[in-house]
Amino acid sequence: METETQLHATAGQFTVLLSATPRGARLARLLSTEQLRAWGLPFEAAAHVVAELAANAVTHGRVSGRDFRFTLLATHRVIRIEVTDTRGERVPELRHPGGEEETGRGLQLVDALAARWGVTPGPAPRKTTWAELTVPRVN
Repeated sequence: METETQLHATAGQFTVLLSATPRGARLARLLSTEQLRAWGLPFEAAAHVVAELAANAVTHGRVSGRDFRFTLLATHRVIRIEVTDTRGERVPELRHPGGEEETGRGLQLVDALAARWGVTPGPAPRKTTWAELTVPRVN
C-alpha cells in the first residue's frame, strides 16, 4: 500500500454511484470494461481490480441504504480506480490467508495487478480505496 498521488493530464474521468449490493459490484466491473474500451485502453487487469475493490466495498464497507462511489481516471500512462464507501473505520489490509481459507485473497490480486494501491481516509465516515495500473506502451 502506498500514499496517494494526483494524476496529471487526465484523458478521461468516469464517476457513478452504485448500490452497495452484489449487483452494484457487478455493474462497476461491467461499466469499467465498457468505459475503458470506449477510451481505447486495455481493460482486462482493470476489470479484475474493479471487481475486487467493489466487492470489498459491498462486503466490508456497506452501510444499509448507502451507495458506494466508483471512479475511473485515465491518462495515456495510468488507469486509476477508486471505490469510496461509508465505513471509514474498516480499512482494508493485505492478508496472507492459509491454504484452507476460502476468502481474503482479493487484495493479493489487487497488489499483483496494480503498480500502486492504497486507502485515503475521509471525509468521515468515508474512505476511498484506490489502485493505479500502468498502461502498457504500444509500439
